[in-house]
Amino acid sequence: MKLSVRLAVIAGMAALSLALPHGAFAAKGQGGGKHGGTGGSSSLMLVLLSSTDDLPHWGQQVRFDVSTTQTAEPHVSLNCYQGGVLVYTTQTGYYASYPWPWTQTMTLSSGAWTAGAADCDARLYSLSNSGSSTTLATMSFHVSA
Repeated sequence: MKLSVRLAVIAGMAALSLALPHGAFAAKGQGGGKHGGTGGSSSLMLVLLSSTDDLPHWGQQVRFDVSTTQTAEPHVSLNCYQGGVLVYTTQTGYYASYPWPWTQTMTLSSGAWTAGAADCDARLYSLSNSGSSTTLATMSFHVSA
């Protein structure tokens, strides 16, 4: 997918994320993020909210445990692909004053992702006053059907 198309999709993520349902805050973690950026430490961990087998599955809810010394207002974006086609995308803030905290719970499905397995990429990032972003950590995970 071309970068300009991807950026257009990301720009629409805030509206899409408002439609995500609430979920319980939970318990189980999976994976660790690769550290990026400069001048501090950051980590990103997948938290499974409704898994019965410690694996993410289509239709289940997830969120992320986020830790960073590089910004007071960290954000996470999540993109999921089936066969290289983007089928799910969202972003949210992980800080106390974020105005839409319910978007921190993400349901692994969408109108384009109606069933089946997918491969997902999560990115922890900071935003500058000019709107540019800096990647602080990344992680990838497989979602089972």
